[in-house]
Amino acid sequence: MLKAVEDIGRVVQNAALFNPRNWRDGTMTFAEGHSPVEAVKRLFALLKKRKVDYVLVGGIALLYYVEGRNTQDLDFVIALEDLYKLPEVKIAERDINFARGEFEGVQVDFLLTRNPLFRRVQQEYAARVRFLGQEVSLGTVEGLLLLKLYALPSLYRQGDFGRVSLYENDIAALMYAYAPEMGRLLDIIGEYVGGGERTSLQEIVAEIEERVSRFKKGRGD
Repeated sequence: MLKAVEDIGRVVQNAALFNPRNWRDGTMTFAEGHSPVEAVKRLFALLKKRKVDYVLVGGIALLYYVEGRNTQDLDFVIALEDLYKLPEVKIAERDINFARGEFEGVQVDFLLTRNPLFRRVQQEYAARVRFLGQEVSLGTVEGLLLLKLYALPSLYRQGDFGRVSLYENDIAALMYAYAPEMGRLLDIIGEYVGGGERTSLQEIVAEIEERVSRFKKGRGD
C-alpha cells in the first residue's frame, strides 16, 4: 500500500525507466531540471494550493489496494473548471470526457466530470487517505471498478487487446482481494451504457469470477 507522495513519484519514475520507448542513445532523461518524484510532489502541492476538487484514480490508485501494477502516468477525475486552475499542466488533447496533459515530464490524464459516471465516482466513490501528512482524495475499490468496467466496451470496439487484458486483470485483482458486490456495480454501470454493453460486461464479470474462484480453490482459500 502506497503511503507517501514520494512513493507515487518513484512508481512513475521506475515505470518510465523500465520502458524502452523512453530511452534514446542508451540514456534516459526526464524533463529538464526535474525528476518524476519531485514533479509529483509539486503537482499534489498545486492541487492543494489551488483547492482543486479531484479524485486520484488509474494505475496509481490501484496500487494503493493491490500490488503489481506499473504505470507512468497519473489519472484524476476532475471538473473542467478545476482543470483551468492548473495552467502549469500543458494540455495536449481534450474532448468532452477526457483530457491529456504533461506536468514537468509526467503524463497526466483527466476524466472530466461532464461525464455523469465520472461525476458520480467523484461524488460517491472517493476516500480520504494520508499522503505526507496531507489529505488526498483517492478512488475507492468500487469507484475504480466502475471506471474499469465502463472503459471496457470502448476498448473492445477499438480492438485494444493490450489495454483490455490490463483492465480485466485489474478488475480480477480487486475482485480477488476485496470481494465487492459486482451485481450492484453492474446495475450502476447499466445506467450509463447500452443494454448490449451491459450484457457483455455481465459475461466478462462472470468469466473473471470463475477465474478468481478457480485461483482461490488452487490456493486452498
